[in-house]
Amino acid sequence: MEIIEHIDALRREGTLLADAAARTDLDAPVPTCPDWRLRDLVLHTGRVHRWAAAYVRDGHRELLDADGERAVMGPDPSDAGLVDWFRGGHAALVEALAGAPAGLDCWSFLPAPSPLAFWARRQAHETAVHRFDADAAAGAEGPRVAAGLALDGIDELLRGFMARSRARVRSEQPRTLLVQPTDGPGSWLLTISQEPLVVTVPGGTAADRGTGGEAGADLTLTGADLTLTGPARELYLLLWNRLPAERVRLTGDRSLLGLWRETAAVNWS
Repeated sequence: MEIIEHIDALRREGTLLADAAARTDLDAPVPTCPDWRLRDLVLHTGRVHRWAAAYVRDGHRELLDADGERAVMGPDPSDAGLVDWFRGGHAALVEALAGAPAGLDCWSFLPAPSPLAFWARRQAHETAVHRFDADAAAGAEGPRVAAGLALDGIDELLRGFMARSRARVRSEQPRTLLVQPTDGPGSWLLTISQEPLVVTVPGGTAADRGTGGEAGADLTLTGADLTLTGPARELYLLLWNRLPAERVRLTGDRSLLGLWRETAAVNWS
C-alpha cells in the first residue's frame, strides 16, 4: 500500500471508531479487550494518536521519555468531552501525516521504506483494529476493512511485530503455521521455535524480506502443522486475537492457534 492509502484508511477507520463511541455508553464492556470499558479503548487510541503525531509533526529522533509522552498527550478529558477529544487528536494525526515531507526523519520502531511510511501504516492498523473493538462494544460489527488493508495488516503483524527478538511467540519444538488468504495474493509461513519467529513468504523475492522474513520461491506449502485459510479480513482480526477460530478454516494441529493466542502480544514500541 502507498502512504496516501494508509492515511486514507486511518482517516476512515478513526471516523468510524469515533462514531461507534458516540452512540454507545462509555461504560460498555469491550468484548475483544476483556479488561477494558469503551472509555479505556477511546482513551488509549486517542493517546496513541497524539503520541504518534508528535514524532511526525515535531521530528523527534529518539523515543520520548515518560515526561515527554505526558507533554504531548496532555490531560485526559472528561467523559463528556472524550469523543470530541478523540476526534481532535485523530484529525491532528491525519493532518500531520498528510502534510509531512517524504524525507521526514524521526524515530520509528519497525522496518519500513521511510519513517513516514512506517507511521502512516502503523497508525492505519492501530486504528482499524481498535475500530473493530469499538464496534464490538457498540454491539455491531461495522463495515468490513478492504482486503488490501487486511493483507497489509497481516504482513505488518507477522513480519514486523512478531518477528522481533522481544516477541514472545516461541515453542520448545519447531512448529509451522501457514496463513493463506482466499481473496488476495500471497501467504505467510511461520516457523515457531525457541528462537525469534521466522516468517517466510512462499514464492517471494528478496524485496519481500522484512525483519525475520525470508523469501521462499522453492518452498512447498503442504505439510504445515496448522494452516489458517479464509478471507483476509477474517485472518487479520483472528491473528490480532479478535475473532474466534470458527471464522476461518483450520487444517491441522489446532493447539498451535492456542499457542498463538497465549503468546502473541503487541506493545507500542
